Amino acid sequence: MSLNLGRFGVWTFGAPTPEQAAEIEKLGYGAIWPGGSPTADLAFVEPILAATDTLQVATGIVNVWTAPAAQVAESYHRIEAAHPGRFILGIGIGHPEHTQEYRKPYDVLVEYLDALDEQGVPKERRVVAALGPKVLKLAADRSAGAHPYLTTPEHTAQARELIGPGVFLAPEHKVVLTDGSEQQGEAARAVGRETVDFYLNLSNYLNNWRRLGFSEDDIAKPGSNRLIDAVVAHGTPDDVAARLRQHLDAGADHVAIQVLGGWDKLLGTLTELAGPLGLKG
Repeated sequence: MSLNLGRFGVWTFGAPTPEQAAEIEKLGYGAIWPGGSPTADLAFVEPILAATDTLQVATGIVNVWTAPAAQVAESYHRIEAAHPGRFILGIGIGHPEHTQEYRKPYDVLVEYLDALDEQGVPKERRVVAALGPKVLKLAADRSAGAHPYLTTPEHTAQARELIGPGVFLAPEHKVVLTDGSEQQGEAARAVGRETVDFYLNLSNYLNNWRRLGFSEDDIAKPGSNRLIDAVVAHGTPDDVAARLRQHLDAGADHVAIQVLGGWDKLLGTLTELAGPLGLKG
């Protein structure tokens, strides 16, 4: 395995502030994964790295349709020169439903990886968003590993079996903290459904859930309790930490935690999880 980001990191929709990143580092999380298809200049990365000492930044992910490979490669080299060994380029194909020019996604992803090769972006410093077997194998062959999104520990186990040992595997998992009561559990499911709703329209996620054994009723809007509970960990900090560790037990090297409920929940939730996760915070 060529990457070491620690056991747990933090996935955010958009980039956190440098100040937030510094607090996340103090809590013991090893990496931040800014998502939301950032632009090719990746201008947010250096301020985060400058405000921290060891924290790594991994894009989760750069969309190959909207961020030209040549520009992304230029950004990679700029960041690497300023902060050697602290940036990982995560790329992905996006969704057919949201790209007018969507065509043979696998071929486009291969072409993008070819372009990154030509521009000197090292295989060992990039990862690929992957759900299905074909792209998981591509991630193993053409990058340091895979970054599956909105999956379960069962998927992690299947992915590890498919890609084999020594390939980096970093699933994302969503979390909502509660006091463990049924009432707060229902409220947490509501927060989870609000986020998951978007993905219930997207064929790549629906197909992945079908492969995992979810029924058509489970994946029909608004999503069954079974589905929401599988992809959104909710409960006390101990409950949530136990769920996240299931990914490690299933073969993950690193788990990217996405805190739901807004930016104001981010640091508080991560602080409460740090202890049960065994971090220095």
